[in-house]
Amino acid sequence: MPAVTLAVLEWLLQFEVVEQTIRTATGPAGLGIVAVYSFLIAFVLPLPSEVVLATPLSLGLPYWVELGLIVLVSGLGKAAGSVFAFHIGQEAKRSRPVVRFLRRSRFDVVAWSESKTVRLARNWGYVGLALALAVPGFPDTLSIYAFTVLDEDYPKFAVATFAGSVGRLLVTLTFGVAAFAVF
Repeated sequence: MPAVTLAVLEWLLQFEVVEQTIRTATGPAGLGIVAVYSFLIAFVLPLPSEVVLATPLSLGLPYWVELGLIVLVSGLGKAAGSVFAFHIGQEAKRSRPVVRFLRRSRFDVVAWSESKTVRLARNWGYVGLALALAVPGFPDTLSIYAFTVLDEDYPKFAVATFAGSVGRLLVTLTFGVAAFAVF
């Protein structure tokens, strides 16, 4: 097997370990793991954020309270990670070599993100970011980095990513309950 294939397989297995850690996290440390996971998926991990809903906290509280804590902590973690990604995006925007490299690449990431994001931002602003993040199954990092080209309003960005993250988990829970009720 080529070395590249082995490296890719090892990389993918690491994500499996991360997801398994989330699915087995309990107690107060489980909330910390949910926060760290949510922070990381906001800017680097291409994993589904909905997996936090499977965290069996076992805090001795009613299930709906534990679920509410998971949603709150995940939203805060993702908002913090998003602000970090936003900062990275702002710095990259100012870096002429990075922008030149991206413009010369086979797929012009800068032009694509600017055209799609600017159109969405003009029509919907930060509400558009929140709505994009509320779509279950859609990569968070794509929406977050795409919106970094807008402006430099960190508080609005944080509020939008928190609202979108919480909205996504609530949409997932709503569809999960509806699907369970049907079947």
